[in-house]
Amino acid sequence: MKICVTAGASGLDAPMDPRFGRCPFFVVVDLDSMSENSIPNSDVMASSGAGIHAAQEVARQGVSALITGNIGPNAMQTLSAAKIEVYQHQEGGSVRDVVEKFQKGELMKISSASVPVHAGMGQGPMGKGRGRGGGGGRGAGAGSSGQGAGSGSGVGAGRGQGQGAGRGDQGQ
Repeated sequence: MKICVTAGASGLDAPMDPRFGRCPFFVVVDLDSMSENSIPNSDVMASSGAGIHAAQEVARQGVSALITGNIGPNAMQTLSAAKIEVYQHQEGGSVRDVVEKFQKGELMKISSASVPVHAGMGQGPMGKGRGRGGGGGRGAGAGSSGQGAGSGSGVGAGRGQGQGAGRGDQGQ
């Protein structure tokens, strides 16, 4: 049986990472031989869709189970469709430690998302960003009423708030 553990680095001694879509590595472990294959997460910095892409990558590896700390609804739906069981572990430790807990039956199987959509945004290597936008406009109008005519012009300015991506401290 092959399982996947979300990790902060490659290898069995890597620290388990509680994030799913934005973890740096997926460590796939063959429980019969305890051999591992570490796969870099190419969507760790994606602006959107990281959970779904991560779930598709995990499914491509042919695993039967995934162990992670938190998982969103879109990723959970993708994994469920691929018939991959999801187990939650939030206490840290190495990949090897987590695999041993799995083998002993000490991990909780979950069947629904543990966090809302986009919960991983702004955590870990990416931080929350802020942006300001400015806008201005001019308008002119003319009209007539009876015998007189008039015209006018005005200047308007607006401010907007936007979102941006910024580097932040690694979360968790």
